[in-house]
Amino acid sequence: MAQGRARAALKAGRPPLWSPGRPPVNRRAERQKFWRLIAKGLPSEQAAVAAGVSMPLGPRWFREGGGMPPISLEEPSGRYLSLAEREEIALLRARECGVREIARHLGRAPSTVSRELRRNAATRGGRLDYRASVAQWHADRQARRPKPCKLVEHDELRQYVQDRLSGTVTGPDGLLVPGPPTSWKGRNKPRRQDRRWATAWSPEQIARRLPLDFPQDETMRISHEAIYQSLYIQGRGGLKRELTACLRTGRALRVPQARTQGRGKQFVTEDVLISQRPAEAADRAVPGHWEGDLIIGLNSSAIGTLVERATRFTMLLHLPPMEGHGGPRAKNGPALAGHGAEAVRDAISAAITTLPEQLRRSLTWDQGAEMAQHAQLRIDAGLHIYFADPHSPWQRGTNENTNGLLRQYFPKGTDLSRHSRSDLDAVTAALNGRPRKTLQWKTPSEVFNEQLLLIQQGVVVATTG
Repeated sequence: MAQGRARAALKAGRPPLWSPGRPPVNRRAERQKFWRLIAKGLPSEQAAVAAGVSMPLGPRWFREGGGMPPISLEEPSGRYLSLAEREEIALLRARECGVREIARHLGRAPSTVSRELRRNAATRGGRLDYRASVAQWHADRQARRPKPCKLVEHDELRQYVQDRLSGTVTGPDGLLVPGPPTSWKGRNKPRRQDRRWATAWSPEQIARRLPLDFPQDETMRISHEAIYQSLYIQGRGGLKRELTACLRTGRALRVPQARTQGRGKQFVTEDVLISQRPAEAADRAVPGHWEGDLIIGLNSSAIGTLVERATRFTMLLHLPPMEGHGGPRAKNGPALAGHGAEAVRDAISAAITTLPEQLRRSLTWDQGAEMAQHAQLRIDAGLHIYFADPHSPWQRGTNENTNGLLRQYFPKGTDLSRHSRSDLDAVTAALNGRPRKTLQWKTPSEVFNEQLLLIQQGVVVATTG
């Protein structure tokens, strides 16, 4: 048997090679393409299909990598043969072309082709059978340079990182404060449940602190990205995956940056952004353009506010808690706090439809979930809906200013659900009865009533301010 293997090795032109198994279905190039698509913000399933692998394989790769690419995404240099070139070699070899002819066809050195045919051939049967897929598999295997994680080799450094991540919390008297009991389930960013109490230094804090604590010991150095890789990538070693619960976010999987940048409300599309709002609304030349928002109080209580941009006329929406609020909530059931999408839609529609059509042209709101049914509101009230850009309150400056004035009556941290409809009407009258400098010291009620009178006469003019 040994003599047979020796003869086969002599014939193949290389020493005997123990079989590393069968070639995988997916190659390194497909994994790289998958992680590049993930970096662009695609979901795991779509990235897997686009990379040419099965859909269930994408989420599996994503979980195994902890949301981070475990391989380099750089394209191989022209020094190395590509899969396309290996396929050309296989085709030309099947036509019984010589090494020099194949080299001329590829524009490579004959020694490169000769070495490829000998080194990456399929020799299980003792012959130099060249197949592109097997050759690419051999090349990928030989290109791997597994580098041991620094936290695996350096015990003192690993202990330092672990202590700063998951160290116990103690009181001023030095006694241990364990915090609430918790269990790690590997879920991403747990919400509405107790979190593990720990020292909870961030990886960047740990990395930046090491030079201060060990100024003379250069071995006690590590980057914060290496700590993240040790936490998230399976098989990286060094730190247990459970320690992700000690991070500020508590995420068991890292979220690609492109996903966070592209994240937004699904009901907000390009055609309803504030950039599409007509110019007449921006310069306040024509009345009928409104801004809206919610002011939130204790126990998730809320009051809706509507402000007309030209006249500064204010309307308040009564949003009482719905039946069953405070008790057990049905899974995937409607919001019962009173400011869910349906409640806000009905409140706005009931308030705005009392006005003439000329005074309900558009409404600008922030990208809150309470406006998820804006399409139905547009149908019910005949009102064009526009959404401000995220984190841009100055785009609704009139409404933000009004909300500040309303906090005199509805302070933060108080229960807003205790106020009745008549209370809101009284505050509305008080606010609309204040003279405004921007209205030439007229009150919003006076300017708004002038517009109503002009509409009855069939004339609409621009307001001052």
